[in-house]
Amino acid sequence: MPTESPFSMDLFHFLDDLSRHNDREWFQENKLRYEQVVREPALEFIDQLAGPLNRSAPMLKAVAKRAGGSLMRIHRDTRFSRDKTPYKTNVGISLRHEADGDIHAPGVYIHLACDECFVGAGCWRPQRETLAAIRRAIDEHPSAWKKARDQKSFRRSYEFAGESLKTSPRDYSKDHPMIDDLRRIDYIGVANLTPQDFIAPDVVKRVVQLIRDAKPLMTFLCDAIDVPY
Repeated sequence: MPTESPFSMDLFHFLDDLSRHNDREWFQENKLRYEQVVREPALEFIDQLAGPLNRSAPMLKAVAKRAGGSLMRIHRDTRFSRDKTPYKTNVGISLRHEADGDIHAPGVYIHLACDECFVGAGCWRPQRETLAAIRRAIDEHPSAWKKARDQKSFRRSYEFAGESLKTSPRDYSKDHPMIDDLRRIDYIGVANLTPQDFIAPDVVKRVVQLIRDAKPLMTFLCDAIDVPY
């Protein structure tokens, strides 16, 4: 395992500067800096994750490509947004399930920003069919869901995040014993980290362990939509 993190505080300094100069002219002037302190370290981090991930969660793919891989684009899609700033002020890394091309499968998302760093695991805003399958699995296998939801290693590292319906979902009574879980729109756990965690020498080992800790949730969600984990 590497003894140094691919990341440095230079990444966070760049993101902080970008948040104050979020325009194309500034970015073009600082593109080499972006490559050196953001994109290349992020790709190295993804590459370092690949081997341990293949052993711990082989269905998740760490793809260290400059485009079309696990590293998300820094360019924002402004077509349908009131916010027309052209760049994201975070680094996003998506470790997708190998079945994600065919179905909205659970995955892991790694987020680095000046004000928020975390690892997220599960399903964020799943498609209608996936959401219905997860709710059906909770309804039909409540003991298995509670075992996954309350497993010690998972709850030690993660807190549930996301939104829930204010009313009960269709086909489920408001008096259902699992109604709080059935109301969820997102089935995702979030493990909060800091910039210091990402520049620490053991960051790859720590993130891999967090992914291991998410296995109970990830396994239940994958079973619900009939894909392996």
